Amino acid sequence: MELVFATNNAHKLEEVRAILGDRITVKSLSDIGFSADLPETTGTIPGNALQKARTVFEHTGLPCFADDTGLEIEALDGNPGVDSAHFAGPERDAQANMNLVLQQLSGDANRSARFLTVIAYVCQEGEFLFEGEVKGHIALQPAGSGGFGYDPIFIPEGYSESFANLDASVKNQISHRARATAVFSSWLIQKHDI
Repeated sequence: MELVFATNNAHKLEEVRAILGDRITVKSLSDIGFSADLPETTGTIPGNALQKARTVFEHTGLPCFADDTGLEIEALDGNPGVDSAHFAGPERDAQANMNLVLQQLSGDANRSARFLTVIAYVCQEGEFLFEGEVKGHIALQPAGSGGFGYDPIFIPEGYSESFANLDASVKNQISHRARATAVFSSWLIQKHDI
């Protein structure tokens, strides 16, 4: 089975391909020659995921899935949330985003947070949503060089190290994207008997 993942983010692509295994071939936007900008204007994580998948499906007719992820921090009223990628500005600078989070949480004892990923799948049969979350807390300072985005400051529940310090094989089992992808994968395998 072949699906298009509405991304050119090499980290996301690698993560999802590792989780889905070889029963499902995942192509990136560049693999299919799709170069148009994908809209993310709904103001919600599920809405943005659906908007991206819909755009690619409408342009190509190929079954497509897209994800959107947000880091929701309790003490910041759920922010950065849907604006996680450009929290510190339109440049989508991961280091600046982390610095702003740490600055806004400075001196705050409540560092509870969660990552939420929603995967939207659009195909001839319709539109479907799959969700995954991982709870944890924000570290006092960044640690680790693995992963991407907020991984150096997010410590998942049950662990003492940040996502960026965890081995990729561990992160691929417990992350928000892993959990959403696992639900999506199970559904695909059952629905298409693969």
